[in-house]
Amino acid sequence: MLITHYLPRLSIPICQSPFFHTQIFFFTKPKFSVSSTLISPPKISHFSSTSTIPSLTHQETTNSEEPHLQISLEKLFVPPDTEISATDVPRILKGSNIVVSKYARDAQISQAEFIKSSVDTESCPSDGAPEFALVGRSNVGKSSLLNSLVRRKKLALTSKKPGKTQCINHFRINDSWYLVDLPGFGYASAPKELRTDWAKFTKDYFLNRSTLVSVFLLIDASIPAKKIDLEYASWLGQNQIPMTLVFTKCDKRKKKKNGGKPPEENVQDFQELIQEFFQAAPPWIMTSSVTNQGRDEILLHMAQLRNYWLKH
Repeated sequence: MLITHYLPRLSIPICQSPFFHTQIFFFTKPKFSVSSTLISPPKISHFSSTSTIPSLTHQETTNSEEPHLQISLEKLFVPPDTEISATDVPRILKGSNIVVSKYARDAQISQAEFIKSSVDTESCPSDGAPEFALVGRSNVGKSSLLNSLVRRKKLALTSKKPGKTQCINHFRINDSWYLVDLPGFGYASAPKELRTDWAKFTKDYFLNRSTLVSVFLLIDASIPAKKIDLEYASWLGQNQIPMTLVFTKCDKRKKKKNGGKPPEENVQDFQELIQEFFQAAPPWIMTSSVTNQGRDEILLHMAQLRNYWLKH
C-alpha cells in the first residue's frame, strides 16, 4: 500500500508533509556537503515556549535509575492526527520527545519470525505489510536492539566483529508487520566494493520501498556525535524519509575525568548539532539493550505510526 501523502518525494521544491504536519524546505549546508530538510516546529497554542514537560511512559511509570529529562514544548514530536489542547498536558514517552497519540495501541510483540534476506529492494517481501527499518553505524548495537525488542537473544545475528549484516533482513512481527535489519555503515575495514554496494541498495530501499513507515537511525549515545551520523540523518531529511533517532548504549557512563560525557549529554549535543539540518528535531528515544531502557517506548512509537499508516 503506497500512501503518497504520507511519504512525499522530491517532486516539488516546497511540499506539505502530513507526517510532520509542517512544510518542508530544502537548502544546502556546505559544512557537510549535503542537502538538508527544514522542518517547522509543531504549533502548540496557548503554551509558553519556555515550559517543560516531564517524559512519561504510556503507563506513566518512572525509573529512578534513568535520568529524568525535561523537554521543552517547542521540541516535542507531535504524531500525525494528534492535537495538543491548551488545558491538557500531553503524555510523552519516557526518555524521548514523542507525544503519545490516540493510535498508541497493540504495541507488544507476541510473535517474531525471520522471513528472508534480500540483496535488492525488488527481492523484498511483497505482501504489502508495513515495516520499520533499523540502520546505524556498524557496532552501534543494532542487532542487539532488535533482539531486545522481540525478547529473543538470537533472532538477529550479533557479532563482536562489525559489518556482519550485509543484506536487507526482514523479520515478520505478529504476522502483520516487519522489522527490517539493514547493513551497518561506516565500517572502514569492510571491502570498498561491499561498502559501495551496501550504500547503493540501502538508499534504493529508502527511496523506493512503498511499505516503509519509518527509518530508525541508531546513534551511539556513549560517545560524542560522529560526522557520518549527522550526514546520514541529513540525507534522510533531504529525501523526506520519516526518521526516528534511537540513541543506543544509554547505560554506559564513561568517567568525566577521561573526557567522557554521560549519555544524556551526548544526546543533547547531537540534537544541537542536528539543528543545523532541521529547524525542529525529529522524534528521538534513549535506549539500552542491556537494561531494556526504551524498549516499550520504541514499540509504542512504532505502533502509533503503524496504526496511523494503516488507516490512511
